[in-house]
This record gives sequence, structure tokens and C-alpha cells, in this order.
Amino acid sequence: MPAVSKGDGMRGLAVFISDIRNCKSKEAEIKRINKELANIRSKFKGDKALDGYSKKKYVCKLLFIFLLGHDIDFGHMEAVNLLSSNKYTEKQIGYLFISVLVNSNSELIRLINNAIKNDLSSRNPTFMCLALHCIANVGSREMAEAFAGEIPRILVAGDTMDSVKQSAALCLLRLYKTSPDLVLMGEWTSRVVHLLNDQHMGVVTAAISLITCLSQKNPDEFKTCVSLAVSRLSRDYTYYFVPAPWLSCKLLRLLQCYPPPEDGAVKGRLVECLETILNKAQEPPKSKKVQHSNAKNAILFEAISLIIHYDSEPNLLVRACNQLGQFLQHRETNLRYLALESMCTLASSEFSHEAVKTHIETVINALKTERDVSVRQRAADLLYAMCDRSNAKQIVAEMLSYLETADYSIREEMVLKVAILAEKYAVDYSWYVDTILNLIRIAGDYVSEEVWYRVIQIVINRDDVQGYAAKTVFEALQAPACHENMVKVGGYILGEFGNLIAGDPRSSPLVQFNLLHSKFHLCSVPTRALLLSAYIKFINLFPETKSTIQEVLRSDSQIRNSDVELQQRAVEYLKLSSIASTDVLATVLEEMPPFPERESSILAKLKKKKGPGAVSVNELEEGKREGGELNGGGERGADNSNMAASNASTPSPSADLLGLRAGPPVNAAAPSAGSLLVDVFSEAGANDDGFLRDLEPPTESSDSLLAEGPGDSDSAPPSVVSEDPAAPLPESNELLNKFVCKNNGVLFENQLLQIGIKSEYRQNLGRMYLFYGNKTSVQFLTFTTTVTCPGELQSHILFMCTFKKLNVQAKPVEPLIEGGAQVQQVINIECLGDFCDAPLLNIKFRYGGALQNFSLKLPVTINKFFQPTEMASNDFFQRWKQLSQPQQEAQKIFKASHGMDTEVIKAKLLGLGMALLENVDPNPENFVCAGVIQTKAQQVGSLLRLEPNSQAQMYRLTVRSSKDTVSQRLCELLAEQF
Repeated sequence: MPAVSKGDGMRGLAVFISDIRNCKSKEAEIKRINKELANIRSKFKGDKALDGYSKKKYVCKLLFIFLLGHDIDFGHMEAVNLLSSNKYTEKQIGYLFISVLVNSNSELIRLINNAIKNDLSSRNPTFMCLALHCIANVGSREMAEAFAGEIPRILVAGDTMDSVKQSAALCLLRLYKTSPDLVLMGEWTSRVVHLLNDQHMGVVTAAISLITCLSQKNPDEFKTCVSLAVSRLSRDYTYYFVPAPWLSCKLLRLLQCYPPPEDGAVKGRLVECLETILNKAQEPPKSKKVQHSNAKNAILFEAISLIIHYDSEPNLLVRACNQLGQFLQHRETNLRYLALESMCTLASSEFSHEAVKTHIETVINALKTERDVSVRQRAADLLYAMCDRSNAKQIVAEMLSYLETADYSIREEMVLKVAILAEKYAVDYSWYVDTILNLIRIAGDYVSEEVWYRVIQIVINRDDVQGYAAKTVFEALQAPACHENMVKVGGYILGEFGNLIAGDPRSSPLVQFNLLHSKFHLCSVPTRALLLSAYIKFINLFPETKSTIQEVLRSDSQIRNSDVELQQRAVEYLKLSSIASTDVLATVLEEMPPFPERESSILAKLKKKKGPGAVSVNELEEGKREGGELNGGGERGADNSNMAASNASTPSPSADLLGLRAGPPVNAAAPSAGSLLVDVFSEAGANDDGFLRDLEPPTESSDSLLAEGPGDSDSAPPSVVSEDPAAPLPESNELLNKFVCKNNGVLFENQLLQIGIKSEYRQNLGRMYLFYGNKTSVQFLTFTTTVTCPGELQSHILFMCTFKKLNVQAKPVEPLIEGGAQVQQVINIECLGDFCDAPLLNIKFRYGGALQNFSLKLPVTINKFFQPTEMASNDFFQRWKQLSQPQQEAQKIFKASHGMDTEVIKAKLLGLGMALLENVDPNPENFVCAGVIQTKAQQVGSLLRLEPNSQAQMYRLTVRSSKDTVSQRLCELLAEQF
């Protein structure tokens, strides 16, 4: 940059600023400014031509006045004239004035653009940088239209100076963010990518920012940047003993735009770099200065984000979790916050979830002792994320304990999370009822309607918990200070099921009524209305209370109540109880029918509280393998999974956790006409496109457990209609193998579409959720999906395809997907026999007028239907010998393609769905598993033995099954996982 001469100090400007600062009042300041504006206006309008210095000085004064908050309505032309000056300081002030004061609709924009074009073509690097800075600062669409084609040429030109390249890259980034449709790289793409090899650090850093933004919208065009980014990592300067921290962070962030590299050498180099970063994090600090730790930790957290994004290196995921665990007790608050935030994401990976759970005590301690509320909130989020059936009671108890002293800003969200966890992981529903009532007692003011609606819905739908709920709520109402939400729950439950505890003299009908009525005068109008409905229910349940209740209804405080709703109820209920016969009364006041299962309204509220927009696939990953125990791991529902009461109950041998067998309850669509207690859940499922909308359970038929849904018998849903489906993508087998040992994740992604998947299995039944996300800003039109079953699979799996023996109930996929939106499709599966081929999913839609048509293999493999089987050592080897025929055994010896970490191997074997048997094999290094594949036709017992050889980096895998095709298929599937 040219040196500023002594004469450029602009003494008149300094004097003016000093005068403004010395003003004693606002009026004095305005007076001085008006005087100066009049002077400047006269100078600009005077006959005498001003020199460049004077113009610059007066334009600077106008800029200063504008920054003080005063309107400037002249001087713009003089600023534009400064752009034509050959002096740096004058041109700089002109550009500064234009960047701050000139808007895109100004009449001067054409003159400004001409001046900028002249400077860009001048080849004077200083003037070019000023022009580029002005374009970036204004960033208007008009600027983009004028210069979007010119700036890429400047960026990649061989004779452009490094400082200009850096400015050009950042200017192009700004224009792309404001007008992406006008910034088209086209022929410049490869040359822009190769800027990653530039020797100038400023150019590389700016280019990475540009490429990262471009890659997010057009990943395929810039995918060559992956290998260059990996090769550039950690090869430059060091900053406080840390190699190029800013550059490394940007490179790692760029790599998060892409899946793991396909090239083995590139992937190996990247894994080596990530391992180096994790290793260096374990080393003692080389400097005590804060710059060293900040730079080191910045790279570490970005590397962990990349490891989480890939979710394909179990060893790195576990190491990342262990490293973050060390930060949980760090003295630096920011590090503790970041560690908790990153571990929330790690908890969603099946490879690292168990490692995250080992830090539960530290996280609970952080929840109780952290001084910063934001850190406490992240600790609560992590507890929520790491919760599963094994630790649910402990976590819920700790969150309830913390609720008593929690900050008001997070109480409502904590209440929702406790309610969700209690329902999702309820081993028995008496614990669930106790938890929710305790929740109301501790934080009643923050318990939304959705929470107590949900507990009533579950109690009504489950006969086994109704008596306990009535007894518990009766005891809770005896407290002297009772929250109104408790009264609501008590009124509803006792009105429906008070007869179940009426046999105890301590909870006789009259005692129940007097207890409820003692709270009546303390409640709001809606609660009083509910209690009146409970009273009329009492008359039906307990005729001996009729006279007492009629006396209450007949009192002036009821039939002459100022509130019209209460008055009407009192009059109508009194008349009904007086003139109706016992049979009529019993019919009108019959027990509420079970509610149809819908998406949990609590989940919907939590999603709404977290922010608008569709649930991303990262949030989908928070599902944490809800079919885990059903498929061999611990049973854990997805954070965003179906919260139906039936799914959270203790599975019995005949339990149907997926809701595929149960028929819809009689009259479940709505309460009976005579029911006076309103359907408080009628709003819970109002959003028909909810992310977690559960299917209404189909009825059971004699041919299949999957019945046609209402209205589907005449025609198949649109989602199963297809013509000329495309052949499966070349990478379909690779995508399929990714899901052999896991049930959730991103199935497919390109620049237009992202397909996420969540699935759960129980015995020979399965349910799969597909999430189609539009990554563009343009609508997808005529979006249709078709599932087909190739060859022998047709008779073995009942699927969403129109073949014999098939009955299906599914929600059709929406034909139109808005830009940035996401739609869900549910698929039910029933396995009839063993199979090898996977079903095909064909997807068709129109994007920008062009037809998109491709097919994928759905990750439905035979191991998904495993039932884990525990065996003693003697039983295992006895069964092993029984399966000794050559055709019953499949064996494969292969080289390890991943690290031979014991914990990772265990996690994958559990993910396969079999039971991992401890202390069975004489060699403690070996792994043995047992399981039974459940099909409708037969059960196929399978045994597995995996013998790792760490020195040779080899495995020997042996599978024995009662059916030869199963042994062969399991061996093929599992060999690809190690």
C-alpha cells in the first residue's frame, strides 16, 4: 500500500472532529454539524473548482457526519469523482464513501461501475484491490451482474499479484452468497480448485473459503479438491508450534462437505493426519501461551467434527470421544462447553455411543456444579443424547433432581426431555407415571399441556397401568399444595378409573370426590370445567355420590356462575343426572376409548422449541439406532423416533414393538358421541406432515401381518407406481454394506438430494423410515418412489411392492418437495424366508425441467432379522459340532481393511444382531456369537466365530447355520465390515 504523505493528515477534518467531541450538549453538536454542512454545500456549489485534497477532506467530513447518525443527501457525485483520481488516498476515500453511503438503486451506480471497471483493468494492484473491496462491501445484485464474469478471470490469471488474488477470491465469495445464480464458475472450476496448491498462504486461505461455499451447493463440480486438501494438510508454516492452524481448520471444514475419499491412498493419508492431530492433543503443551492452546484445540475440534461427519472410522470415533472426555474437566469453560457439544453428536454414532456413556458421572457433575448456564444446558443435552434403556432411570432421576434448582431459561426444555425419556425408556409404566407426576410436582409451572395430555393418553391406552395411576394420583392430590396440572391429571384419571381404587376405604368414592372438590375453588376456569366433567362421570361410576354431586351442581356458585361455560356444564350435567335412566347414563358416560397412536405431541413441541425447519439428517443421526436391541444391541429409540406407548413398553415374547400386528382400537378415531370428557389430544397430531408421524396400526389378516390401510384396497399408493426404473447405481453395493451393522444414517447423497434412513426390526418384522431432503432452493416436481423385489426375493419379503402375498399400509411420499424441505416415507417389511438380494428403491423427480431417475439398494439384509441367543460354552460347542456338514459352514480368510480394535469389533458384531458370547472360546482373542434368524416360514440358527491375527493383520471368519445359503450370505456380509 502506498505510504501516506504528511500532507494527507487533513487538519480541517481533525479540527472538525475535535469540535464535535468538545460539544457540551446535543443541541451544540447539531448546530456545529449544520454549520459544517452549509460550508461543505457552498464549497461544492461554488464556482471555484476544488482540488482533489479538498474534495477528499469534505467527503471525509460528510462520512463522519453520516456515521454520527445524521442523514447526508449530497456529496455523492464528488465521491464518485474521487474514483478517477490517480492518488491512492483520494481513491480510497471515494471507495469508502461509496461502500457506506451509496445503495444499489442509486442513479450513480453506472458511473461507479465504470470507475470500478477502469480500476480492474488498470493492472495496478493497489487500485484493483480497492475496486474489489468496494464490490464486496456493496455486494449488490447489480454489482454481481456487472463483475461476476470478470472477477474469476482475475482470480486465476497467471500475472495477477497474490494480494489481488486474495481479494478477488473473497469478493467472489461475497457475490456468490448474495447472488448465487449469477456467479457461475464454469470453465474456471478446475483452475480455482488448483489455487489450493498456491504458495501464498493468503491466497490459499481465501480460496478455501470460496471453494467450501461453492462445494456446499455443487459438490460434484469441486470434488477434485478433496485430494488437494488432504495433501495440503500440515505442510506449511507453524504458529506457536502448531502447523498452519487457520489453514488446517479451513481444510478440515472443506473436507466435511464430502464423504470419505474413495481413493485408498488419499483416505490413508487423511486418516494418518487425523491420527496425528489426536496424538498431538495427548502430548504435553510445548508453550504456556494461550495462542498455542487455542490453535491446537481449534484444529482438534475441527478434526473431531470431520471424524463425526465421516462416521466410518470406529477407532477414530472412540479416540475422539476419549479426548473430549478429558476436556470435560478442563479449567477453561469454553473447552468444557465445546467438549459437551461435540459429545452430543458423538453419542449418535453406534461406534462411540458406549464410549460416551462412560463419562456419565462427569456430565452429571457438570450439570450440578457448572457456574455457566450455557454449559449446564449442554450437559443436559448430552445426558439426553446418551440416554438408553440401561441408564434411563439414573439420567431421568438426575434431571429431575436438577430441575428443582435449574435456571428458569432451560426449565421448560428440561421438562420436555424428561417426559420424552421417561416414555421412551419406560420398562414398566408405573415408573413412567411416577416420573411424570413427580415432574409436575417439581416444575408444574413449566409442564406444558402436551406433557399431561400424553400421560393421560398412555394411561387410557394401557389397562395394566390404570389402577396404579389412579392410586398414585389420588395420593399426590392429598398434598396441601398441589399444582393445577396435577389437579387436571387427577380429575381426568379419577373420573375414568376411580372405580379401580374405590374398594379401599381410604379412597372410597366420597373421599375421592371430596378430595377433588377441595381443589375446585383454587383452579382456573378450564380446570374447573374438567372437574365438573369428572363429577358427572362419578355419578355414573358411583351412584352413591349422586346426591352429593347434585347438591354441588345445584349451588348458586355453579348454575349462576358468571362464566358461561361453567354455568352451561353445571345446568346440563344436573339435568342429565336427574332425568336419565341408569342405562342411558352409562351409555352417555361410558369410559373413553383408546386414543389412536400419533406422533408424541411432546416431541413435536421439543422440535418446535429447537427451531423451525425440517429435521436434518444430523438430527436424524441422533436416532441412535433405535432398533439396536431388536437387532442385537441395546434397545434404544431414536431421539426423533416414534414415541407411541406400545413401543416403549417392556417387550414380551409376543410383543409387537413396531405396531405392525395390532388392529386399530374400536372407535379409536374419536370419542363416542356421548363422551363428555373432550378429546384433549385432538390437536396433537394436527400436523399431518410431521417428521415422526406414526402409522396407524394395520389390522391383522390371515394372509399377512401387514394389512392394507384404509382406503388403499382399490389402488396402490402413488409411491409404488413406476415405469422403466433405472439400473442400480454403481456404488449401491458399497452403500448397502455401510448399513449391515447399523440401522441409521445417510443412505445416499448428491448435489440435489439427500436420503436418510432409520429402521427398526423385531423378529421377522421391520419398519423403515426414509427421509428425502431437497438440498437445492428449487422444487422437486412429480417426486415418486418405487420399491421392487428382484427375483427370488419376491416370495421371501413382503414389501412395498405389488406382488402376490403382499398387503401393505404405507403413507405415500409427497409428490412435491419444496427447496430445502424434507419428506418422510414409511415402509413396513415382513420376512417370509431367507434371501440374498436386497430390494431396489427407484426414485424419479423433475428438477429444473430435467427428469432425474436412479435406483439404490435398500439396506435390508438377512441379519436384520436376527434374534440374539445367549449360550453357555458347552451348549455352544455342542451346537457347533451338530452343524458340521460341509454345506452348513462358510469360511473366509481375509486381510483387515480397518484397525483391529477390540471394542470396535465387538460393536460391529453386536450391530450384526447376534449375541456376543463372553468366555466361550478357549482363545480369549477370538469372538463367538449366536443368534436365530426369524422368518415366517422357519427359524435359522446361526453360530459365528471370528479369529483375528493382529500380527498378520488378518481375520478368519467361520459361520455355521442350519441353512447353507444363510451361512454363505452372512460370511459375505461380515467380511466386508472388517
